[in-house]
Amino acid sequence: MSDRLVLLGSKGGPALRPGGPWPSSSLLEIGGRAIVVDCGLGVTRGLVDAGIGLKALDLIFITHLHSDHVLELGPLIHTAWTAGLATLVTVFGPPGTGHYWQRFCQAMEFDIEIRIADEGRPDIRELVSIEEFGEGQVVEQNGLKVTALRVDHPPVTDCFALRFEHAPKCVVFSADTAFFPPLVDFATGADILVHEAMLEQGIESVVARTGNGARLKEHLLASHSFAGDAGRIASDAGVKRLVLNHLIPADDPGINEADWIAAVRKTWAGDLTIARDGLVVELA
Repeated sequence: MSDRLVLLGSKGGPALRPGGPWPSSSLLEIGGRAIVVDCGLGVTRGLVDAGIGLKALDLIFITHLHSDHVLELGPLIHTAWTAGLATLVTVFGPPGTGHYWQRFCQAMEFDIEIRIADEGRPDIRELVSIEEFGEGQVVEQNGLKVTALRVDHPPVTDCFALRFEHAPKCVVFSADTAFFPPLVDFATGADILVHEAMLEQGIESVVARTGNGARLKEHLLASHSFAGDAGRIASDAGVKRLVLNHLIPADDPGINEADWIAAVRKTWAGDLTIARDGLVVELA
């Protein structure tokens, strides 16, 4: 397994539009581990298209419980189960992740019980370990070290950037956040910084299409980072490559990759990737 990052879903926000990208999910293959980061709608199909056998599902990390990051967590695991999953899946998530999983299993109780009885499957509820985390070290095992930093994503308080290290490689995900200078130290020296990004000229169109007016605009401005902010973090942290992801807007026909590049080049001169669904970034 070569070390790589696959951007399975690249848009910010839960809404889907014809021909548009899927919400947040990524696959990080590092040190022989296949790690899923966030589980927005489309994550299951994205993993299959990336060549991942679902029955080998292993590690899942959830940055926070907004729906565009967690909505397909249960369906992903359940689909893997129907594909033959028989080994433990560990889900690391913020407080509340266990509650989500418990309620998902309750909602799917008829299907789960009948497949166990009729098809002889193992009990899915015994195949999943939920590990809720806060700021600091999340896990260290077999050379993989994962650390979390609480970021600024109001009104969500339990939202965490994640740093994945397996020597000599390091990948950092900003999660959803307003401009947050402590990310500089957290991301220092990373091979890849995956940072959310928003374009100022696209905000009005997002608000107009969604129809929630002033309240939605207020949330976007308080809780997310402009592309130039992501560039500032990457520059100050000295990362090798910046990946702009969780794009807002990601499905506006009036905005293209050149607009994102122009916005971030004011603050970042290094290697740059603008996310799109299915894009592979090799960890050189």
